[in-house]
Amino acid sequence: MLDQTQNLNDKRRSPSSFFKRSFLGYVLIVLVIISFGLGVLVGKKKAEVKIVATGATTGYGQLQDKTDELPDFLGKDVNFKLFWDVWNIIQSQYIDRPIGETQLFYGALNGLVSSLNDPFSYFMEPQKANDFTEELSGKFEGVGMEIAIRNDVLTVVSPLAESPAEQAGIMAQDVILEIDGYNTKNIDISDAVARIRGEKGTIVNLKIYRPKSGEVLELKVGRDVIKIVSVELKNYTAKDYESLGDKKISLIKVSHFNADTADRFAKAVQDILLENPDGLILDLRGNPGGFLETAVEMANYWIKSGEAVVTEQCAGDEKKIHLAARESVLDKFKTVVLVNGGSASGSEIVAGALQDYGLAKLIGETTFGKGSVQQMMDLDDGSAVKITIARWLTPQGRTIDKEGIKPDIEIERTVEDYNNNLDPQLDRAISYFIEGK
Repeated sequence: MLDQTQNLNDKRRSPSSFFKRSFLGYVLIVLVIISFGLGVLVGKKKAEVKIVATGATTGYGQLQDKTDELPDFLGKDVNFKLFWDVWNIIQSQYIDRPIGETQLFYGALNGLVSSLNDPFSYFMEPQKANDFTEELSGKFEGVGMEIAIRNDVLTVVSPLAESPAEQAGIMAQDVILEIDGYNTKNIDISDAVARIRGEKGTIVNLKIYRPKSGEVLELKVGRDVIKIVSVELKNYTAKDYESLGDKKISLIKVSHFNADTADRFAKAVQDILLENPDGLILDLRGNPGGFLETAVEMANYWIKSGEAVVTEQCAGDEKKIHLAARESVLDKFKTVVLVNGGSASGSEIVAGALQDYGLAKLIGETTFGKGSVQQMMDLDDGSAVKITIARWLTPQGRTIDKEGIKPDIEIERTVEDYNNNLDPQLDRAISYFIEGK
């Protein structure tokens, strides 16, 4: 974990010793699902929560009588007796009583976080929290796509390469209207995840609206085991593009900033240095994010040590700057970064920093626009809570939240291009190295 991030955590102790496991994220959910991640995880620690009132879980009166022991950070105008009054009414009068106390309790915690009206802040029950941890390892079961609530609708950020979602024809920016016949209007992101993910061999039916074409599609998507290979290296020569002549271009495709990405990327860098290509393409299309440290470290390969990579703007105008801290061995290569609407969070950190320093040309489409930082903490029973704690800025102070990063050279990859296995964005990147513009 970066020292700058740890310092940020250290200054939030009461009650925010909660803030121990954090990720810069956009709640993009990999419905494979990389479920709660689409963001950048910067650490994982156990939450420290002081218990200030105790009582039997069934003892409504006992708990109610402890309101005089509420923690100091609560306002005195909050009457917590109302909470227990409602609890008691449900358990004594609801038609389908009794209701499991764990169900009620988790529902209350979910409502507490939902009251922030922030789609990137939410409470996760133990199973969902465990799913999130497993998914960051890069292997899980599902359909293989990232989703998010965007403009109040359930939106596909990006399908994973060769995933069931991609094979079924799902594309970035698709809007999910129905999940197995369930209308997604006002759906909670965790509910959407629960409905879409499932065991290998099962099917989920999705009704999709495609804004680019105006089509409404009904797709059957099979679930499978999804294995993410987060870094892939490919070299292009005249065999691939005749116009390259004797030039060689290396392309690094980074699909996620997962637990293994830093090591995989370091290995790819060593191979690139041995190949000594005439140009370098960093493909961040469809990359929803992951670990913040990994995104910062990746940018370090181009940005000189001591220079800012990203700034976190926190409450009270506090700012924490993440600095490059390694030798910039790739800055000698002419570089293109490929981006699209599925490039989010950590991808935008890297792309924005390289663009600000003039170290790379961005080619493709405007990025997703996820410019906030979330922090996650583990709770004693295995559940977790994630809340927004900061917004991030590029080295030049640009905020991209809801705006995205506009590429230097804009070029779309259409539905027809996908269907015909054409990639005009990659073609444009290659021509940039040939023509110099």
